[in-house]
Amino acid sequence: MRAKGGYTYIVSNKHRTVLYIGVTNNLYSRVYEHKSGDGSGFTKKYKCTDLVYYEYHADIESAIHREKRLKKWNRSWKNDLITEFNPNWKDLFNDLEDMQ
Repeated sequence: MRAKGGYTYIVSNKHRTVLYIGVTNNLYSRVYEHKSGDGSGFTKKYKCTDLVYYEYHADIESAIHREKRLKKWNRSWKNDLITEFNPNWKDLFNDLEDMQ
């Protein structure tokens, strides 16, 4: 049986002052949960609802490994990663509608 892929992603608040790094096998549904306040206690508390970065991994174990590495990065490295992928730090959620 083939392992299912996964996503490592970053959501942020409206002012882009807080970042939350997560992992999921269904990016659209997970970000929708963050937007509706059901994502996690941290994202609810700090209003992290905007998807600013994501990457796909062929297996969920790789996505989890990447999440753990990104969480150890300093903020400037994370900012650079996001800016390279999403220069205007726009909310990418609506771009995911094809993934439903």
